[in-house]
Amino acid sequence: MSGVRRWLRWALLGALAWAGLGGPAWAADAPQKVVRIAFIDPLSGPAADIGRNSLRSWQFMAERMAGPGNPAGVRFVVAGFDNKGSPKESLDALKAAIDQGFRYVVQGNGSGVAAAISDAVTRHNARNPEQAVLYINYAAMDPALTNEMCSFWHFRIDADTTMKTRALALFMASQSALKSVYLLNQNYAHGQQFSRYFRDALALERPDIQIVGDELHPPFVGQDFAPHVRRIAESGAQAVVTGNWGADLRGLVKSMQKQGVKLPLYAYYPGLKGVPELLASGDGRLPVYQVANNHTNQPGAIAGLATAFRDRYGEDLVVYAAFDGMSMLLQAMTHAQTTDAARVAGRLSGMVFPGFSGPVHMRADDHQLQQGLYVSRWQKVDGRYPRAAEDTGHTFAPVRYMSASEISGPTSCQMQRP
Repeated sequence: MSGVRRWLRWALLGALAWAGLGGPAWAADAPQKVVRIAFIDPLSGPAADIGRNSLRSWQFMAERMAGPGNPAGVRFVVAGFDNKGSPKESLDALKAAIDQGFRYVVQGNGSGVAAAISDAVTRHNARNPEQAVLYINYAAMDPALTNEMCSFWHFRIDADTTMKTRALALFMASQSALKSVYLLNQNYAHGQQFSRYFRDALALERPDIQIVGDELHPPFVGQDFAPHVRRIAESGAQAVVTGNWGADLRGLVKSMQKQGVKLPLYAYYPGLKGVPELLASGDGRLPVYQVANNHTNQPGAIAGLATAFRDRYGEDLVVYAAFDGMSMLLQAMTHAQTTDAARVAGRLSGMVFPGFSGPVHMRADDHQLQQGLYVSRWQKVDGRYPRAAEDTGHTFAPVRYMSASEISGPTSCQMQRP
């Protein structure tokens, strides 16, 4: 891990030199300052396995990237707060965290939760500017969060739904034989938006592709997917497109395998915990395509971190955004020469920093991270892509990369800055 630390140190010091600043003299002779981060996501209930993996990812990156000698002179401590997937529970957890002195908040599972946290943080900071809180959103994709609902205190480090559906539509547009698709999504904000924005993007890129089914189902209620899969098979669709995740994606895959429906499955989250193992438990031949900001064989410093994470926890590192979150905080704190959340937020806005896949840009207009996306394909490991997902002998191998300029659009954010 010393190589990872050296890489990050030189990246940050290089950015300081480029900006005309010296090294982190403010922290050079001081003991490491502790920065506490409140992680607010489901740690119990049907999405707990995803939440716990995400928490471990943030804690792991905090430990490895902000160890002794980091340029910012800080040590991060990430504490988990269980919100049970509820906006109300999230607000209770947020209040408890602020009362305990946390000034940095991380959350990702659920755009409804994200909206509630963003609004509460914004109101808190207006009333208590001397106790400002900064909110990092690592997975909630509602475009409104960086458009009409944007906040100076909210920073999204994942692509939003419009970016991901555009990447998916661009890739599917290149499949000349594809003429019909079936949409199946969870009936809440994320699934509804997936359907809406995918339809819009596909209409622009391939209006000849017919959507022969568009279903929404209740999320995380132990859904029986057999009837859905039968309707998919009967529709004549040539592919299935879904934003499902966690237990609902696993349920869909199980039912497709059981009924022998081997249509290509296009999804955001097949790399999440439990899905690769399930895919490999059949004959491994279900055609699956993932749209994400990473793939299993990501090169660079993150590769060593992924190996170390797997060795420690016995599960895959899939929340690569935790790397970007730690990296941007370290660089902003080094530049701003403080851990004060208000000053760090001001430095983050518009900043370019070293992400896990290369330099990325936090757009100042709306605080939406500008980064590219990969479409990767489920296949057996080979000499070029030897790292397996969940030790299955299979991997998600990249087949196309789309840069931020290809998938990003304008923003309607009218940001109110302090």
